[in-house]
Amino acid sequence: MQSLDTCVFILAFIISPYLCHSVGTNTIYNVINYGAKGDGRSDDSQAFLRAWQSTCGAQGAATLLIPPNRVFLVSSLILKGPCSAAIQIQLRGKIVAPAKDAWVGGYKYTWILISNINGLTIEGNGGLLDGDGSTWWACKNCPRPAVLSFQSCNRLSVSYLNIINSPRAHIGINQCQGAIFSNINIHAPGNSPNTDGIDINSSQNIMIRDSFIASGDDCIAITGSSSYINVTGIDCGPGHGISIGSLGRNYDTIQEVHVQNCKFTSTTNGARIKTFAGGSGYAKRITFEEITLIQARNPIIIDQFYVGEDDLTNGEVQVSDVTFRGFRGTCTYDQAIDLSCGPLGCFNIILDQNNIVSSQPGKQAYCSCKNAHGSVRSSVPNCPCLVP
Repeated sequence: MQSLDTCVFILAFIISPYLCHSVGTNTIYNVINYGAKGDGRSDDSQAFLRAWQSTCGAQGAATLLIPPNRVFLVSSLILKGPCSAAIQIQLRGKIVAPAKDAWVGGYKYTWILISNINGLTIEGNGGLLDGDGSTWWACKNCPRPAVLSFQSCNRLSVSYLNIINSPRAHIGINQCQGAIFSNINIHAPGNSPNTDGIDINSSQNIMIRDSFIASGDDCIAITGSSSYINVTGIDCGPGHGISIGSLGRNYDTIQEVHVQNCKFTSTTNGARIKTFAGGSGYAKRITFEEITLIQARNPIIIDQFYVGEDDLTNGEVQVSDVTFRGFRGTCTYDQAIDLSCGPLGCFNIILDQNNIVSSQPGKQAYCSCKNAHGSVRSSVPNCPCLVP
């Protein structure tokens, strides 16, 4: 009997590390122990899914570990909740997407979709997501996938994550409440199409902070039915700046968006609100403040003719209570401020203590307005066309 007990103990000792191990009360599930090769050639998708099922089903705190010094090739992944307890993902290795021609089946709009999980924590810890976007960018009519999307995830924390070369947007935040994204690094060429850094849609109480984003489109785009969005400490460029919108394709609402202490370097735009002509909804209580500009082309824009004036109907997105404060630096176009509002007008637009000058010797920056109402306080360029 004693020899049988000894055999059982030895067998358990040998097998258990291949499934998981515990650190304190936290059980760690390593994708290698579920069959992942990490050689950059073998498809490790099923191993990731098996590891995820164990992690999500754990009764106590659990961590999904993608270990360092490995390259994991995975196809489209859907990591679904709800999970039984608090979940953490530690991304220490490199995960690469298949090239466009090798993309078979799966969810075509997102490479990695994480959905219906509360209290999820993701830490990059030197890991990397590579979307292999260069094989997609030339195909303008293809339904190109985003790299990483969060759907209906609440109390979400994502930090120290590195993402490069998405076929489309790098991060999507959809119908989430209570999320913090910090120390995110996103890189894509300035000429890569539609490669937004972070897209926020139908979400509330979201903070994006202390991150670097270089892309071929908006560094951050905040779209319909989103509120209480705080963005701070973003280094953006190249890219199209930080945008509210586009809004108005449906009835869209945006409120309580606050962007501060950000830098735009060689961006197409800086702070932008864009709405479809003839759209509906509202955008209000929005602030952009303490913004540094280094040769940004269009630092401040409200564009209510995003599709063109010929498309106007009787509807219009109502833009109000917007403050642009403390913009300092240079623009490459003479038109530093463009407030192009629809026929119903924008109201309570405040330009406060800005100092924007042209980077071209001998050129003077100026402001233009259309149906814009508000006030100017000690700003350069002055904006006399902004009427009460």
